Amino acid sequence: MKTAKDSTKVLLVDDEPNILIAIAFLLQKEGYQVVKAQDGEQALAAMQQHQPEVAVLDVMMPGMDGFELAKRIRSNPAYEDTRIIFLTAKGTPNDRYRGYATGGEVYLTKPFDNEELINTINEVVEFG
Repeated sequence: MKTAKDSTKVLLVDDEPNILIAIAFLLQKEGYQVVKAQDGEQALAAMQQHQPEVAVLDVMMPGMDGFELAKRIRSNPAYEDTRIIFLTAKGTPNDRYRGYATGGEVYLTKPFDNEELINTINEVVEFG
């Protein structure tokens, strides 16, 4: 039986291949369509090509960091409904502030709990 998750695309952006693989596996098991990118430029191209409903962004990446990526996503009216979740090792109050200020709806820190991540994405998809 198909669910709403089966048509929901999630963009994962992280420069660590093992993290991309692990999170993609969790989300695909949950029924989401997953698109992966390893840096900000790949992520912007994936946004244009796939138009995901949710973007899960790391902050610390080579080149464009996750905060700048979020700003660019937010500055494009075509992506105004895309929900942004930060998933990063940067967990200071200032980092969290920047995450929300640049357009993030949720700010989670690594190491993360798999169930918390899945529940957070489920909530963002269901309730916006």
